Amino acid sequence: MRKTLGRLLPLAVLIGTMGTAGLTAQAATAAEPAAAAPATAGQAAAADIKDRILAVPGMSLIEEKPYAGYRFFVLNYEQPVDHRQPWKGTFKQRLTLLHKDESRPTVFFTSGYNVNTNPRRSEPTTIIDGNQVSMEYRFFNPSRPDPADWSKLDIWQAASDQHRIFTALKKIYTQKWISTGASKGGMTATYYERFYPKDMDGVVAYVAPNDVVNDEDSAYDRFFAKVGTKECRDRLNAVQREALVRRGPLEAKYAAAAAENGWTFNTVGNLDKAYEAVVLDYAWAFWQYSLLADCGSIPDAKTASDQEIWDSVDAISGFSAYADQGLATYTPYYYQAGTQLGSPDIKQPHLKGLSRYGYQPPRNFVPRDIPMAFQPAAMADVDNWVKNNANRMLFVYGQNDPWGAEPFRLGYGARDSYVMTAPGANHGANVAQLRDGDRALATQRIQEWAGVAPAAAALDAGRTAPLAQPDAQLDKQELPREHQLRP
Repeated sequence: MRKTLGRLLPLAVLIGTMGTAGLTAQAATAAEPAAAAPATAGQAAAADIKDRILAVPGMSLIEEKPYAGYRFFVLNYEQPVDHRQPWKGTFKQRLTLLHKDESRPTVFFTSGYNVNTNPRRSEPTTIIDGNQVSMEYRFFNPSRPDPADWSKLDIWQAASDQHRIFTALKKIYTQKWISTGASKGGMTATYYERFYPKDMDGVVAYVAPNDVVNDEDSAYDRFFAKVGTKECRDRLNAVQREALVRRGPLEAKYAAAAAENGWTFNTVGNLDKAYEAVVLDYAWAFWQYSLLADCGSIPDAKTASDQEIWDSVDAISGFSAYADQGLATYTPYYYQAGTQLGSPDIKQPHLKGLSRYGYQPPRNFVPRDIPMAFQPAAMADVDNWVKNNANRMLFVYGQNDPWGAEPFRLGYGARDSYVMTAPGANHGANVAQLRDGDRALATQRIQEWAGVAPAAAALDAGRTAPLAQPDAQLDKQELPREHQLRP
């Protein structure tokens, strides 16, 4: 994954150098949170939910925001920097809690990036009408140790963060739990299940890339050769090509925009490299966040002015993406992409003779004072585990989403698990966009895993529906527009 995936990845103390048995053994030794003494039924009834949450050792309140029908808390939780050596320091990890009722199941959500500090519900939360815990991924500010030892940013450490939070809050939210996330968040939910398979009662992973062999990316080339229609692909390719043909005048516009906005290019190296990275993201970013119906908005490269080419590339790829100021937020992602997650490298033959750098690797988007070394065994281990051990896992992909070119697949060892594809959908694919039969089955299974399936659904999956009433604000889907190539 790379690029507008913005770039995805983690690292870890040696996932790449240890086998599956070693990883499992390490997972079992993760530092456990100190547990508060369980309250009696009478005490629990009398205590306010905020007091009960703040009684968890290491938990502190940032703020509570009112929302009708819920309590919403923004919290900090003290985590070990290294779960293998918890005595070597801690950091505060930000999380949020959308509280409905302790008698309801709970969804554990992460985007794999920063946490949204406004009340929001993921789709599984609406499907089961539950509570939602949302975790900020380690090393995304402000959830970053100081000083930052980047070797402690890996998928096992992040899964262990989730495990400690779950272990602490399970004392309060005793009903079933479902983990979820989209894109890098879907990957995160999958990795959590791989290392702590006994924690969750189900997993719903949306549009989760699975780059098993980082150096073999032909699946992406095949995807771009057939996605959408030839007319649409040709329009996108022509604009991309023209943006490199007109590199001189358009880079002059870029330099002016950089001066106006205070953009610098120290990390990527120079403005020329940043410009080309934005242009090479163009087709990928279009299919990641747009639909086939949007092809009409792509200008005709033969007649388009410089300004029209600029505006289209900026709207779809974003010229701020590879400036230092755009990259800084996503340093943890690029680091993980270059150490464990992998990143795609597509050929784009229509740019032959015009591209100077090709798809640049994650190393180009991380400050040079942060050491990086790729661990090829990390994704292979997860992929093998999912194929042979997936249990109560649902993977949802969008038909026209580039990140779905290398999906998770299920093997003979999988149980009660599914891979479903939403027709015509992009990187925002969800259960609601699935075909009728798949949508009904997915909804029924999620509710069953959460222990809230209506009796009628057990007899007829077609009678399933989300249990929560729609709420335009809570259910607002916010897809990041910058760094399109980030999952």
